[in-house]
Amino acid sequence: MSPDFPWLTTLIAWPVLGALLLWCAPRALRPHARVIALGVALVELVLGVLALTAFDTADAGTVQLVETHRWIPAIGASYAVGVDGVGLALILMSVLLVPLVVLAAWREQGSATGSSDALRRYLALAIVLEAFIVAVFAARDVFLFYVLFEAMLIPVYFMIGGFGGAGRRYAAVKFLLFSLAGGLIMLVGVIALYLQGPGGPDGFLTANLVGADLAPTTEKWLFLAFFVAFAIKAPMFPVHTWLPDAAEQAPAGTSTLLVGILDKVGTFGMLTLCLPLFPNASRWAAPVVIVLAVVSILYGALLAIGQKDLMRLIAYTSVSHFGFIVLGIFAFTSTSVAGSSFYMVNHGLSTGALFLVAGFLVARRGSQQIADFGGLQRVVPVIAGLFLVAGLSALSLPGLSTFVSEFMVIVGTFERHTAAAVVATLGVVLAAIYVLWTYQRIFTGPPRDEPADLPDARPTERWAVAPLIAAMLVLGFVPGPALDLVRPPAGVTLEQVGVDDVPALVTEGSDQ
Repeated sequence: MSPDFPWLTTLIAWPVLGALLLWCAPRALRPHARVIALGVALVELVLGVLALTAFDTADAGTVQLVETHRWIPAIGASYAVGVDGVGLALILMSVLLVPLVVLAAWREQGSATGSSDALRRYLALAIVLEAFIVAVFAARDVFLFYVLFEAMLIPVYFMIGGFGGAGRRYAAVKFLLFSLAGGLIMLVGVIALYLQGPGGPDGFLTANLVGADLAPTTEKWLFLAFFVAFAIKAPMFPVHTWLPDAAEQAPAGTSTLLVGILDKVGTFGMLTLCLPLFPNASRWAAPVVIVLAVVSILYGALLAIGQKDLMRLIAYTSVSHFGFIVLGIFAFTSTSVAGSSFYMVNHGLSTGALFLVAGFLVARRGSQQIADFGGLQRVVPVIAGLFLVAGLSALSLPGLSTFVSEFMVIVGTFERHTAAAVVATLGVVLAAIYVLWTYQRIFTGPPRDEPADLPDARPTERWAVAPLIAAMLVLGFVPGPALDLVRPPAGVTLEQVGVDDVPALVTEGSDQ
């Protein structure tokens, strides 16, 4: 495929058009909202695969599929999009998850609201969110990135507040307030960065800002302004508290998009903005960030073990997993940075599967409390199997994709920060506890309240999770093609930060 075709703009525009069609659909089309949304999402997936064919994987460290147009020259803002291997991998993960969420919502929202009109609005919000997601992973202008960073909040707020559980309004407002607080801090940093940068009509282009001559104190403050916003989005300890409430109250599909994709914007921003734009400040802050990352790993895992609500449990596991991702980014080795990039993709697959299967269980039982389940292994064996595979992926079982990325993060961190890597390894042990104990409480033992009439996974539900399971298996046994996308950008990032890499232990052997 031609790299000159505007692939990224097409990937952004198509779901916007689809969402408009859903939102403004004439009455004759409204009963077919599910089919329309699924069709839009599947076409977007095909466009993502075509964009991959136009991308030169042999040069994945270089930004490709670039489109640049002046947007607001008076303030230096441009419509500039382009992707390296990491950005493309995250876009591909996103366009895979969205049609699966649409499939999972096939019955969920219709049965929950009793209204096909409500389902239509929910699907329109999910589709327009997809456009924002693709755009933010492709943005190569700091001002454009900030606008998209904030715009994503709008559909998510309504997806939580309009379609969630009994406490949905509180959870939606808390999510919005945390995100807006981080965004306002980042806005101060964006403005200050422009004033300190080269200026001009292209003053916000990331390529023009990398290597800007910043005073040490100014660089540190700018780094903190961006990092705090990204830490909230990620989320990291101690600014993570919005996530469990949002995951508890949001529909399962919304939680899948929120945790599986949107939260990656935080770690993606650390990797593609904090490190290249503020290399000296990144090295200065690294010891503290590494400590916070290790705390997030252990804190999230321990709280997951103690949760009684299934959705909150999965949310806390993500706090732990994001700790691994941040740890790898700030360990500053090619193995750890590449592992973190790969981890972002794998976490979206495994946690997305967990949230979707948990949603199937909650829809059948009418409760999110783990104590209300039990003995379902014989009643719903397919759902039990899907949950088990997704859970084993969350604990990084060898043979599944998360094992490769988590191993790379730990080994890469060990090369430069041995103590942090050793302590972080405890998170792997704790993960085995919270996953296997949860499976035991829900699926083993005597059945509760005669659940023999509970239906097993329906065809749409199986199709919603099966691609994720397949992707985890394929990337677990054959990670080479994915690593070819994320390793070159890791080398470029280390060069921009000005850190000499240590000898890699696993990157050359990861293709096997």
